Amino acid sequence: MNVDKASSINRIKIGWKLRHLVILIIAGLGTYLFVKSRIGWSEMHLWNRAVGDMGLVLIASSIVLGPLARLWKMFRITLPWRRECGIYGVLLAIIHTVIILDSWIKWDLAQIFGYMLHPQTAQYVMLLHGFGLANVIGIVALMYGMVLAVTSNDWSQQKLSGSVWKYLQQGVYVLWMLVVIHTGYFLYIHFQDFHKEVPDPNWAQLPFAVLVGIVISLQLAAFLKTWNTKQSFQK
Repeated sequence: MNVDKASSINRIKIGWKLRHLVILIIAGLGTYLFVKSRIGWSEMHLWNRAVGDMGLVLIASSIVLGPLARLWKMFRITLPWRRECGIYGVLLAIIHTVIILDSWIKWDLAQIFGYMLHPQTAQYVMLLHGFGLANVIGIVALMYGMVLAVTSNDWSQQKLSGSVWKYLQQGVYVLWMLVVIHTGYFLYIHFQDFHKEVPDPNWAQLPFAVLVGIVISLQLAAFLKTWNTKQSFQK
């Protein structure tokens, strides 16, 4: 191996290591800021939402970098960062799930699907239909995200071949839709039960709507630009 080739490989290795470090720092700092923004909440909900929100931000970031690069060439340099954003977004989603299992439902897995133990019959009954459905969507999203995260590496890309790997990774858009539905339920619907005291609105409701709007707008703009470009070439 010549010196130039070895030097090039070292730069690549330093590149992905640096990206992992930067995204890890951003994930930690972002989670900390989300925690500080909700002082007064119960510890479980404080960390549950902070970790979940930061995971959402990272997954959104991994999605918007593609449309940004298609719309403006200067963003092409950010494309390699999609991989690290997605990986740490999924890792935060795993932590988010563990917090719920350990601190909210106490590993009573029936509860995650909306079932509660009836004290008189000692049997599980369905009480929280929306909660159960939203969690099923969240579980599917988590499983899908884990597959994408595990295969987000050069080795998987080589083993699966470029076309198969690319087809698999395009599933991130399905993952995004599932995450949006899951998050939207808990932001706007779950805590509006008339049998319970309605808590103060979560400040993240408006930013979440804006974030989803930005992602959709960028994807639509990138699609239209690609379509217009192809139409121009065909003329």
